[in-house]
Amino acid sequence: MGPIHDTQLTPLLFLERSAAVFPDKEAITYARRSYTYGEMAEAATRMARALQASGIDAGDRVAALLPNVPEMLLAHFAVPLLRAVLVSINTRLSAPEIRHILNHSGAKVLIVDTELAAAIAPVRDELETVVEIVHVDDTGTPSPVDSVDFEDFMASGSLDPLPWTVDDEDRTISINYTSGTTGQPKGVMYTHRGAYLNSLGEIIHSRHSPESVYLWTLPMFHCNGWCTTWAVTAIGGRHVCLRAIDSDAVWRLIRSEKVTHLNGAPTVLVGLANSPEAQPFDGTFTITTAGAPPSPTIISQMTGLGADIIHVYGLTETYGPHTLCEWQPAWEGEAAEDRARLMARQGVAYVIADPIRVVDENMNDVPRDGETMGEVVMRGNNVMKGYYADPEATEHAFRGGWFHSGDLGVWHPDGYIQLRDRSKDIIISGGENISTIEVEQTIVSHPAVLEVAVVAVPHEKWGERPKAFVVLKPSESANGDDLIAHVRDRLAHFKAPDAVDIVDELPKTSTGKIQKFVLRDKEWAGYEKRVN
Repeated sequence: MGPIHDTQLTPLLFLERSAAVFPDKEAITYARRSYTYGEMAEAATRMARALQASGIDAGDRVAALLPNVPEMLLAHFAVPLLRAVLVSINTRLSAPEIRHILNHSGAKVLIVDTELAAAIAPVRDELETVVEIVHVDDTGTPSPVDSVDFEDFMASGSLDPLPWTVDDEDRTISINYTSGTTGQPKGVMYTHRGAYLNSLGEIIHSRHSPESVYLWTLPMFHCNGWCTTWAVTAIGGRHVCLRAIDSDAVWRLIRSEKVTHLNGAPTVLVGLANSPEAQPFDGTFTITTAGAPPSPTIISQMTGLGADIIHVYGLTETYGPHTLCEWQPAWEGEAAEDRARLMARQGVAYVIADPIRVVDENMNDVPRDGETMGEVVMRGNNVMKGYYADPEATEHAFRGGWFHSGDLGVWHPDGYIQLRDRSKDIIISGGENISTIEVEQTIVSHPAVLEVAVVAVPHEKWGERPKAFVVLKPSESANGDDLIAHVRDRLAHFKAPDAVDIVDELPKTSTGKIQKFVLRDKEWAGYEKRVN
């Protein structure tokens, strides 16, 4: 801890300030419920005290399996108020995947939506550390697991104040699990300091103000909503919660709530642009997008509707966005198509981050010629603390003193980076990472399968989807539907391939390594290959 005049940085300070400055201002809007900033601070305090009554102490993990409802937003303040650690779980995962995260993180309390609790029921007896489950009943769905109702849980808490401070800004504030580049997810640790600074980066680069009305189309479980959970609170904007994404409903909320900002993957933009409800935005409207980079086509469509598109890039390991395609005044004079192509690049580092680099295998910068490929590496305040309980993976990720993204890109003469491929064949579908290795291992567990290769293929809505090429064992039979069902029974449904080709053999090198690029290139013939 530094000198007494130093303040340890924490996003808790954001809610303390907004509750003091804007006590009667509406902070959260959701269906028929709303909270002022004063009420939000009180609810977060009561929730923290209720967790404390359940035995949660500093350093303990509290897991949340919730959609974008107010309780999820409150958890982002209530859990760190106790100096505990929030584990936000992807709502699309299967029961075995959720079990792994809960057991690996050592979560003691799980807060779960009743509609999502069905994924807990089959593995409840296999949860090694969860001592209490609290259910949030938002739809009138009975809880399929033995659990405490959220309102009863809150009643066990008090309003005895807790300090909106932290003893050490490098204390872990959250653990966010990756989709797993080799099939097994890793727990990415964020610190109070990193979350504080990245939140300020979101305010600056997404251009938030106290007049911001932010619609939650981005999952709060994903990198803590790119830290926007804390950012919008910091500036005193209004959160508009949204349980599930429906493009028509999004347009109606944009108009009825006078929404000014939303974040999301390009697939969200595709849905908006093609909705029957689509019409030009009224007033200033900002969309921050990342995941698979937006195509120039969708950028042009959304710009034509009046949206200001901010294209960002990052990973779970960088608190979400780490770079943005910073707008240059000179681009105004470019033709629309050329301007959209420039805006589709990944750009330059956030103002709160160290400059980004593209390096060769010896950690030397590649030439800034827009052609020479290298790996994108990062460091700075918005790079993770490390992987939870995995020092070996942490050491490997930070070899050479920089975080290795695993993304391959080029460096343009103007200093902007642009991704070209991913080193581990990760598929990005609608903003979700899908490990080809994980899907391949699941398919090959089918008794009829001899070999398999999974690659990304183009998809109009999701950007790309997995496709499997399968060699069957002699005298065995199976069809594509059988194998897709096999995967869907074992993994989250979005990871299952949309198509399966049964083939006689897979292309291989002389040493027997499958040449995925041969399969992938055929599928992308005639398309502009995704560059993330």
